[in-house]
Amino acid sequence: MATKQFKNEKIEYYKKQFENAKVAVVADYRGLSVEEITELRRSLQAQEADLTVTKNTLCKVATNGTQYEAISELMQGPTAVAFGYGDEVTAAKILAKFIKENKKGEILGAVLEGKVLNADEAKKLASMPSREELYAKMLGSINSPASGLVYSINGVMSALVRAINAVKDKKSA
Repeated sequence: MATKQFKNEKIEYYKKQFENAKVAVVADYRGLSVEEITELRRSLQAQEADLTVTKNTLCKVATNGTQYEAISELMQGPTAVAFGYGDEVTAAKILAKFIKENKKGEILGAVLEGKVLNADEAKKLASMPSREELYAKMLGSINSPASGLVYSINGVMSALVRAINAVKDKKSA
């Protein structure tokens, strides 16, 4: 049985994680071995995220009065919470990919900006492009008209040079 001091330390640990997180994705980790959970945790940590296997009652106490208070409705059974500290999408994306590859575990939902997302919405969050991908698409969209203009001008100039060369070749022949 855990002591009161141990429980208070856990509650403070959870509070710090929730305070720093932009998103919290809740998953059922049944079927995953300790090695698999460690592998998942390492892949999350490499991308500004983390995974914590939670004690549901302590986690509920830790979220009281925060924007993550609604997470308590997702906390049933053995649960782990993936916290995303950098990008709102990355934690969900890594977790969904891991579950799909290992065919173990299940995403139960997520909390993003105080709003509870059900399992389907959390999976849609995981399928969204990351911030870097969105930046790349945006830059591509901005660059596209300029590139088209350059290619058009280059095509006209090339045609003009070929026409001048053809006239020169005709006159010299």
